[in-house]
Amino acid sequence: MIKNKINFTDTKLRKLNHDGSTKRLYFYDAGQPALSLCITPAGTKSFQFQAWDRARGKSVTKSIGKYPSVAINHARQLAANLLTEVNKGVDVIEAAKAIKNEDTLAVIFSRWLDVYAKPHKKSWDEDKRRYTLYIDKPLGSKPISWFSPNKIRKWHSDITKLPKQRGTGTITGTTANRALALLSTIFSQMAPERPNPCKSVKKFREQSRDRFLQPSELQRFFDGLAKPETPPTLRDYLLLSIYTGARRNNVMQMKWVDIDFDQHLWRIPASQSKNAEVMIVPLVAPAIQILKTRKAKTSSVFVFDSSRSKSGHIEEPKRAWKSLLKRANLSDVRIHDLRRTMGSYQTMTGASSTVVGKTLGHKSQSATAVYARLNLDPVRSSMEAAVEMMEASRELREKVVNIKEK
Repeated sequence: MIKNKINFTDTKLRKLNHDGSTKRLYFYDAGQPALSLCITPAGTKSFQFQAWDRARGKSVTKSIGKYPSVAINHARQLAANLLTEVNKGVDVIEAAKAIKNEDTLAVIFSRWLDVYAKPHKKSWDEDKRRYTLYIDKPLGSKPISWFSPNKIRKWHSDITKLPKQRGTGTITGTTANRALALLSTIFSQMAPERPNPCKSVKKFREQSRDRFLQPSELQRFFDGLAKPETPPTLRDYLLLSIYTGARRNNVMQMKWVDIDFDQHLWRIPASQSKNAEVMIVPLVAPAIQILKTRKAKTSSVFVFDSSRSKSGHIEEPKRAWKSLLKRANLSDVRIHDLRRTMGSYQTMTGASSTVVGKTLGHKSQSATAVYARLNLDPVRSSMEAAVEMMEASRELREKVVNIKEK
């Protein structure tokens, strides 16, 4: 019988004290083989794993953690896991050293950014921004072996308690889901030999945004753009965004070489298309007029050039957009909603979902074959009808109804 073998309980362990000698005292758990409690002459109590390594013919001792910081049940579980590894022939001491020296998530992410994201993703800068905002501070310093589904689940939930960077309220579940998806991708591509701790974490339910500018809002939008306080470049950028229904990054990166003034077409290269395919966008008359006016005043390769940015073209005008919304008395409107506005007005004029999908560059397995056969003429006609309807809102005037009391 092992000396000092007892059934570990909080009551018993709290009562255990050192005998005053200069030696360490050891007590062994009757409930879990290989688990012991060490008490130093100073009175510190720590759990240890002690077992015989048959494969190497030696005794193995490994610290588990101090009591009561480490609960008894947790210490038992860790000891059971270690014992299983030892019985399999694993050198748990060397394995622990490898874990101690392993890369952190921050190192793994940096490597992923260079190997996978930058060479293959056009939106890698968005991944970097998302990592910096929601992942780096709470998780960046953690080694890969630290992660578990429960820890990821808590982090995912905690994101929704963070305050928004702009405005009021907290971060949405949709944003938390995007961060979770990014983290899962990093684990899948950079640590494929390990179980992905993100796989069993349930995402928050998301609600699709269906915001677009109503006729009265379009009137205020156009009026706001026409005011002298609105910079001409911002005005043209936003008008082309709504006239083409293109993604904001594509409009910002638009080059003159991709504009066909004869055919009234804009060719978005595959390298800039979200679907990695060339996209042809019909250009309606108001869009062509804006482009001709800008072309006569510039020698840049970009339609919206900027000497202030490293890219050479304008970046997302967040402050200018916010100021415009204030002048136009509009709220809860994003630049991306201009793209949705084009699709919505196409639908109002009777365009089919296939035509709208072709306009906006949507791609789905069921629609791919149809898109391949679709002529651009109905797409152009639909866009022209939608723009005509939107332009008609410029003439709207809000009516004031006076109600007289009888």
